[in-house]
Amino acid sequence: MSISAGELKKKGISVIKTKLEKTSQETITVKGQDTFVVMNMEYYNYLRECELEIALQQAKSEYEQGNFVKESVEKHIERITNEL
Repeated sequence: MSISAGELKKKGISVIKTKLEKTSQETITVKGQDTFVVMNMEYYNYLRECELEIALQQAKSEYEQGNFVKESVEKHIERITNEL
């Protein structure tokens, strides 16, 4: 069940707190459309760890495939500056 913008306006942060006691995330709707997601910090931290784990696995995979550049700091700065 989502929280409407009107409900949030009337009840304030307490409606979010009440909803998040029962679930880890909740949708806020504006004019009947899902617009925002709020979540408790525990769930946010879990998702963040998942993102970091995926990034680590991708980096390991690229390294194992030889998709990396070995260069000096100066060359690296020059290369990434030119890519911008």
